[in-house]
Amino acid sequence: MTRRTLRRKLLGWLAIYVALVTLAVFSAANYVHEHAEHAVWRSLLNTELDSIIGQMRSDPNYHWQDSDTLRFYATHVPAGVPEGLAKLHPGLHDGALLEGKDMAVMVRDTSDFGRVVLALDISDFGELEHFITRWALLAGVALLLVTLLMAWVGMTRLVRPLSVLAQDIAKLSPERRGQRVYVDRRGSTELEVIAGALNDYLQRNEHFVERERAFISTASHELRTPIAVISGAAELALEQPGLPERARQQLLRVRSTSTGMEQLIQLLLVLARDPAKLAAMSELVALEELLPEIAEDHRYLAKGKELELELVEAAPCRILAPLAVVQAAIGNLLRNAIENSDRGVVRMGISADAVLSIEDPGHGMSPEEVAQVYARMSKGERNPGAGIGLDLIARLCDHLGWRLDIHSQPERGTRVTLDMSSSRPR
Repeated sequence: MTRRTLRRKLLGWLAIYVALVTLAVFSAANYVHEHAEHAVWRSLLNTELDSIIGQMRSDPNYHWQDSDTLRFYATHVPAGVPEGLAKLHPGLHDGALLEGKDMAVMVRDTSDFGRVVLALDISDFGELEHFITRWALLAGVALLLVTLLMAWVGMTRLVRPLSVLAQDIAKLSPERRGQRVYVDRRGSTELEVIAGALNDYLQRNEHFVERERAFISTASHELRTPIAVISGAAELALEQPGLPERARQQLLRVRSTSTGMEQLIQLLLVLARDPAKLAAMSELVALEELLPEIAEDHRYLAKGKELELELVEAAPCRILAPLAVVQAAIGNLLRNAIENSDRGVVRMGISADAVLSIEDPGHGMSPEEVAQVYARMSKGERNPGAGIGLDLIARLCDHLGWRLDIHSQPERGTRVTLDMSSSRPR
């Protein structure tokens, strides 16, 4: 979802605020105007009507003469009261229609003259009122536009330093050194604090990366040297004449293990330096041939236990993946299954779809414990005594697109599946 910029949010809220304020002002002004208008008509018509009735009472021959805007009606005069006005109740009526014109009408019932009505033509006032209302609305719209324009200019000056800072932060790259962000001279103190904290973090991160690189380089040398010595000594021992067959088998195992360890060290170093290079280390691996070798290498872990290893399925299957990764992942899962079982049969197999399954008769785990295992895998937390750890397998799965599933029940064992189908050749 695309988020709106800070400028658009501020302008949107300001536009809503100005519109609501303008609406409130116009509503209040219209309310006051209507009440003031009624008060004026009531005062004017009552005063004029009192004068007319007073004249009529003092002079029986008095006759009111209508003007262009003011008309008098009474029931005792020949013309009488028009039908439309005769039905009105006593009091002021603003906006009554008479002969197609808007009238302000005052109706009064008297004891001596019956119903008397004084009507004032307010059509011109209505047109003037509409004219003022139109111009007031135009003025309100103009005020809104001017306010938004000034706000846009102000927001540009206010938000631009923040936008520039955000763009500079977006351009930061973890591969480059010496990166810093700077605040525009028009920026606020708060932006200076943010930039200062970020620059301090960048500097500390550079020192951390340098220490990590130095450690990895040192560890690479220190780990590979003894492995090379072990491998070389095994090669020399294998060349000795008259070597007993049992000793030869053990030396072959030492040489194979040292080779696998060297590959695993290379894998760990690549994973620490640049995990994206894992794909470049891929090779074609025949899982149906690799699985028996891994099972044989881990069979010694079952010694002293009433435990057997059984290969229940080894369908022909090939994947493109780093050999050391496959060996480490399968070996660690098998090691966990053996170490958590005392007796019974550990069954393992590989399907034609490159899905590895390992089922052990161990103690099993509750759903809460399985959830904790997944949580540790997602956080990268290590479990002491679990080989390279499920955390490393989880990282490998993330980089290679594999999926690890754990199904377990207390006292009924655990079944682990590793789906490597994403690495099958296309």
